Amino acid sequence: MSDYQPVNCEFHDVLESLATRRKRIVVQYRTDDGSLHSAESVITDVFAKSGADWLSLDGVTTVRLDHIHIVDGIAKTDFD
Repeated sequence: MSDYQPVNCEFHDVLESLATRRKRIVVQYRTDDGSLHSAESVITDVFAKSGADWLSLDGVTTVRLDHIHIVDGIAKTDFD
């Protein structure tokens, strides 16, 4: 996936911590078409696939980590 932009390691750690705790959180992210979505969900997995890192929400929706804007009130840009 040539356009994937890896996220900061500290932000990645935040996501893994939330996945471990199975805490219901609000996630704001952009879809491939550029639209902004918000979901109240549980992060069930953080994983690598096809050259990118991904987040699984409730085991149903997957989101590329570089498409995430805010998770549990924490902005990805706080780590840039």
